Amino acid sequence: MTPGSDIAHPHDRLLKTLLSDPERAGTLLREHLPKEIAGSLAPDPPELVEGTFVDEALRSHLTDRLFKVRTLQGRVVLLYVLIEHKSLPEPHIAWQLAKYLVEALKQWEREHPHWEFLPAIIPFVMYHGAAEWRIPDEFLSLVDAEEAWKPYLLNFHYALMDLGRIEDGELFHQPRLRAWLLAAKYAMRDGLQLGAKEVLIQSMIAIPEEDFRILMRYLVETFRNYDETTVREIIHRVRPEEEEEMMSQFAQEMMKRGRQQGWQEGRQEGRQEEAAAMLLKQLRRKFGQTPDWVSEKIGTSSLDLIEAWGENILFADSLEDVFSS
Repeated sequence: MTPGSDIAHPHDRLLKTLLSDPERAGTLLREHLPKEIAGSLAPDPPELVEGTFVDEALRSHLTDRLFKVRTLQGRVVLLYVLIEHKSLPEPHIAWQLAKYLVEALKQWEREHPHWEFLPAIIPFVMYHGAAEWRIPDEFLSLVDAEEAWKPYLLNFHYALMDLGRIEDGELFHQPRLRAWLLAAKYAMRDGLQLGAKEVLIQSMIAIPEEDFRILMRYLVETFRNYDETTVREIIHRVRPEEEEEMMSQFAQEMMKRGRQQGWQEGRQEGRQEEAAAMLLKQLRRKFGQTPDWVSEKIGTSSLDLIEAWGENILFADSLEDVFSS
């Protein structure tokens, strides 16, 4: 099984697959880590440490990888890579990192109960959202404290790789990696511009067939504006012998996704109608005939709101109490 192929979220799947190859991960990290860190690392590929530290609730827009590497002096270092795949940057990313770094060190402690020194752990954030990353890169930016206290408070900086601020041709010198990063970069934007498409095509020519299929599937799954003409052109220019097979496969996947989305939306709509009818029935039982504004309000509200109002009925003395926040 391809690493990451069991992950439902396409961004998760792509980025974990990208970083599951030690050689590829090592090359990427050396290229984009601060020079004072990258220059001290031994040439051996990083060792992937299995597991994830991201909260279940945040896995829809955060992916992580933990690597163990050695320095030229023989020290063990942990590199923690957190990947943000939302359109907008996460303002509390340093707090998330703080929790994950502690969990990584706790895992290290369990595996090395007789440790003398903890390993250095370097947080590295890779971001491929559309908006520019303007979040401060240190933990203390989130702490409300007197300036004179700061030397006594926990603090750390994280390294940042914002794909949107790097020119397409400079994303990576190695074409195989550049293709992956270009795909990740433009998945969160409105579409490929002409220059970006050309760079992507030239980069994809140099990658193995397995990588090409993974990246094309990712483009089809994630690009905001699915453009069949562009997808066909890329396949035709890179692997023309596979054009019809892949286009047929993608068409079936798009139809299946459309059916699933329609089923989910229909199921949600049915639950919403059922909840709205139940809420009106409960209101009339408790308060008598309800005014028209109540039906209109319920009919245009989300399922979450309707369910919250249903809970309010237990303690409400009036209709206004039911719909209060």
